[in-house]
Amino acid sequence: MRNLLRVIHIFFLLAACSRPDAQDAMVFRYNQETSIQSLDPAFAKDQANIRVVNQLFSTLIEFDSQLNIIPGIAESWSVEDSGKLYRFYLRRDAFFHKDPCMNERVVTAQDFIYSFERIIDPKLASPGTWIFNGKLDSLQAFSAPDSFTLEIRLQQAFPPFLGMLGMPYCAVVPHEAIETYGADFRKHPVGSGPFAFEYWEEGVRLILKKHPNYYEVDEAGESLPYLNGIIISFIENKQTAFLEFVQGKADYFSGLEGSFKDELLSKEGTLRPKYAERFSLRRGPYLNTEYFGFFLDSSIQEESSNQLLNKSLRKAISFAVNRDKMMRYLRNNIGIPGNGGFIPAGLPGNSSTSQRYAFNPDSVRFYLKQAGYPNGDGLEPIVLYTNKNYTDLTVFIQKSLEEFGIRAKIEVNPGPFHRERVSKGQLPFFRASWLGDYPDAENYLALFYGPNKAPLGPNYTHYQSARFDSLYKAAMLLSDLEERSKVYRSMDELAMEDAPVLVLFYDQTMVLVADKVQGLPSNAMNSLILKRVKFK
Repeated sequence: MRNLLRVIHIFFLLAACSRPDAQDAMVFRYNQETSIQSLDPAFAKDQANIRVVNQLFSTLIEFDSQLNIIPGIAESWSVEDSGKLYRFYLRRDAFFHKDPCMNERVVTAQDFIYSFERIIDPKLASPGTWIFNGKLDSLQAFSAPDSFTLEIRLQQAFPPFLGMLGMPYCAVVPHEAIETYGADFRKHPVGSGPFAFEYWEEGVRLILKKHPNYYEVDEAGESLPYLNGIIISFIENKQTAFLEFVQGKADYFSGLEGSFKDELLSKEGTLRPKYAERFSLRRGPYLNTEYFGFFLDSSIQEESSNQLLNKSLRKAISFAVNRDKMMRYLRNNIGIPGNGGFIPAGLPGNSSTSQRYAFNPDSVRFYLKQAGYPNGDGLEPIVLYTNKNYTDLTVFIQKSLEEFGIRAKIEVNPGPFHRERVSKGQLPFFRASWLGDYPDAENYLALFYGPNKAPLGPNYTHYQSARFDSLYKAAMLLSDLEERSKVYRSMDELAMEDAPVLVLFYDQTMVLVADKVQGLPSNAMNSLILKRVKFK
């Protein structure tokens, strides 16, 4: 009854207002199965929030389909003082959305300073604080020589920093809206993006409308966006959401799972003919590496209590998993077998096509013998810690290991509890994944940098290598991406030689799009960029 009342409520609201509705031919519709916690960019910490925030807000820089950095509100920029000073020249026609709390006005450099200082304010407790932590000049980090020039000064050079400014945490917000709405800014956002906030009933429907004064135009001089609006539904059941898409009630569907992937895809990962006539399947590199991590801190666990501190045993485990078979039968070939390094396909410096740890029974037996456990003799059972979403992959690994005499048990824990134990270093062999926050390989190699040991950073394995740390510091002094990528590759190869992780696969974006949709780009961050979308 409660859900029925919600539907009736929405119906009358739509009927009474001029907001975009489902009958509008120029409204884009998609489902978000996980709830959105906030529309404030300062709290855009997961993909569900990020996708909406990217429609509502603007950043200094953006990324094209190849993840190259392109202008956003900053028309141009320069990097000076040996990489420590960033100077941005802002466009003068970027307007905030019209809202009762403020007069319509242009975005200025002072707005960015306000937004950045808000992010790093401990009182806000934004999860985006890490972007600036330890990087900013202690005397004057932000300054504005004039209303359309912004300067950011760092303590020392950090080449990935420019790309980090494209993250939604760094979106510009108007102080008037923050001061007016306070904590309610999460549900009453005011930005300068291609779409403006219209209506949100949490867990039911979110409606955005076209921003009439958005600054971008197409090649012919026509204002963007083309769409009149966006309607987002919140159906939690993935299979139900898929059926809605098949029935034409949505224009976009992302993320395939076991309950219906075989219905949709062949074992080779191609779209079955009955769907190919109505939808297009888009796939490409995704900045997400799926893996199992070995906890390597011998100061916490002695080798006698953690056999996995033995590098040869870790190598034997990596050679024992037939990732090509795993991808074909469990993933319909969605993704690339993780036989190479940790950096995923789609980023400079990756070695995703390497066959370093391709399935090799002879290598398994060789390293087991070298480890002191010929044919697995003398090994205590190894525990594979995972959560329920990855049980099928974990069972596959268990069976792969047992074929070589490596006994393994599985312990499944709830996701939050599993992540907490990983962060605290309580799991010797744990399931994990790393989804890139920004398109630079440093984001992945930071997981092996000594000073980043969890819980202070993302080095969950507590891997430690003086040589690796030295290369990391050297890479941060190289502004040229090509030169930096060579060092990245060396770092990746060095870490993989020590086998702190069992890489499973490099993920791929996999989305279905209605045939009528045109102008929807894709990139390796699986962003949803709708400002150039139009319908046939």
